[in-house]
Amino acid sequence: MSPIGLPNGWVEAPLSTLARIQYGYTASAIEDQRAPRLLRITDIQDGRVDWAKVPGCSIRSGDLDKYRLRPRDIVFARSGATTGKSLLIQSCPPDALFASYLIRVHADELVTDPKYLALYFQSPPYWAHIAGSVAGIAQPNCNGTKLAALNVPLAPLSEQRRIVAEIEKQFTRLDAGVEALKRLQIHLRRYRASVLKAACEGRLVPTEAALAQKENRDYEPADKLLARILKERRAKWETDQLAKMKAAGNTPKNDNWKAKYIRPTPPDISAPVDLSDGWGWVSVEQVAADEANSITDGPFGSNLKTQHYVETGPRVVRLQNIGDGKFIDEEAHISRAHFTGLQKHRVFPGDVVIAALGERPPRACLIPESLGDAIVKADCIRFKPDPVCALAGFMSIVLNSETTRHRIADRVHGVGRPRLNLGEIRSIGIPLPPPREQRRIIAEVEDRLSIAEAAEAALMVNLARASRLRQALLRRAFEGKLVSQDPKDEPASVLLDRIQAQRQAESEDAGPTKKRGAKKANAKAATAA
Repeated sequence: MSPIGLPNGWVEAPLSTLARIQYGYTASAIEDQRAPRLLRITDIQDGRVDWAKVPGCSIRSGDLDKYRLRPRDIVFARSGATTGKSLLIQSCPPDALFASYLIRVHADELVTDPKYLALYFQSPPYWAHIAGSVAGIAQPNCNGTKLAALNVPLAPLSEQRRIVAEIEKQFTRLDAGVEALKRLQIHLRRYRASVLKAACEGRLVPTEAALAQKENRDYEPADKLLARILKERRAKWETDQLAKMKAAGNTPKNDNWKAKYIRPTPPDISAPVDLSDGWGWVSVEQVAADEANSITDGPFGSNLKTQHYVETGPRVVRLQNIGDGKFIDEEAHISRAHFTGLQKHRVFPGDVVIAALGERPPRACLIPESLGDAIVKADCIRFKPDPVCALAGFMSIVLNSETTRHRIADRVHGVGRPRLNLGEIRSIGIPLPPPREQRRIIAEVEDRLSIAEAAEAALMVNLARASRLRQALLRRAFEGKLVSQDPKDEPASVLLDRIQAQRQAESEDAGPTKKRGAKKANAKAATAA
C-alpha cells in the first residue's frame, strides 16, 4: 500500500536507501592545470560548471578514485547562501574531484534514475522538506546525516523514466520561451541605450537651431547662454565683495582682489566631438546652481554610521536608492536631531543624485517629490543644476547615457568597485542644448522609455509565470500526477526490497573479510613492535 497522497506502486524512502552519500575532499586549490580538478561551490554558476576555470589540487593517488566525480553524480552545496542547491554532473574531466563543502549523492540506478532524483531536488516538496534541515543563521548548512534521512517519493523505475522524459520535454518548451523573453529584455536595454544616446547627440527631437531657422526667429545657443550666466555670476561676486570691503571700511587700491574669484571647473573632455548647432560643452560644476552646496557629497566617518539609523524620521539617500534614471524607494532614516546637524548634505525634490561608487558610475536619478526631508550618504552626490541653463531631467539623461560613461571610462578607478571622486564628477563634460530643446528631449525620452518600461514589466510577469509553471510541473511530477501510471510497472516497494536485500547480502559477505583484515593488521603491528 502506497503512502497517503501517492499513487499505487509508489513509496517514500529515505535518501540513504536510494543512493550513497559522501562528503568531499579537503584540499587547497592550486594553479597547475595538469593536476586533478577540484570542484567547489563557487564553481557552480547558474546550474553550470565551466571546467576550464575550475582549479587543480593535490591528492594522494590512493584517494583519487574515492573522490572522483563521474557523470550522473549529484553534488549538493552544504554551506553558505546556496545551501541545499544541487547539480547533476552531465560530464566532467576524467580526474575531477569534489571539495569538502559539497556532498556527493551517487544514485543506485537499480532503484532510481539519477535524473529523476536530480529533478526532485529542484521541486517544491524537496525545498519544503530541506527547509527544516538547514541549520545556522549567519552561515546556513545542511549535513550528510540530515540529507540521508530525507524522504523521497519513489515511483516505479519505468514511471521514473516517463516522468523524466515528460519534464524534459516541458522544460525544453519553457526554456525556449524564457530565452525568447530574455532576448527581448536585451533588445529593450539596447533600445533604452539608443534613446539616451540619440538624446545626447541632438538626434532625438528637432534642434532649437533648426526650429528657429524654420520659424524665422532668434534663439540663444547653449554656449552663449552659459557664458552670459558665468559672466553675471562673476559680476555679482565682485559686487558682493566690494560691498563687504566697504562695510569693513576698506577701499581696494587695485584689481588684485579679483584674482580670488574661483572659476568653476571646465569640462574635462579628452576627445571632444562635434555637437549639434546650438549645443555647447559644459561641466557639471559650470551648470550647478549658484548657491551653497549645489554640489555636495554625503557625510563621512563618524558623522553618519549604521547605528545612527532609526525606524522613522528624515530619509538617508544611499547608493541602493540610485537606479539608472530611477529612484529606488528603499528606506533608511535618521533622527530629526541628527538631520538638523547635517544640513550641508540635504537634498530636495528635483535634485539630481549621482552614485560615485559601485555599478556604472555616474549612475544618476532625480529626488522624487514624495521623499520629504532627506540627506545624501557618503559616495552619493547631490547636484542641483541651474534651471536657467540646465534642467535636472536632462542632466539625469546625459549622466546615465553610455555616451557619457564611455567618455569618462579612463577616469573611473577602483579595483572591484568602480569609483569617481567629487572633483572628477564636477568636471564631467556635458553636451548641453538650449533649455527649450532640453524640455522637448526630456518629454520624448519619458514617452519612449515609458513604453519600454511597460514592455519590461510584461516580460518580468511572463518570466515569473514561467518559473511558477516550472515549479508546478515538478510538484505534479512528484505527486504522481504528471504522467499516467501503468499497472504493469514493477512497484517501487519491490525494487526497494530487492536493493535492501542485496545490500544486506553485501554487508554480510564483507563482514568476515573485514575482520580477517583487522586481525592481520594487528598481527603485523605486534610483529613490528
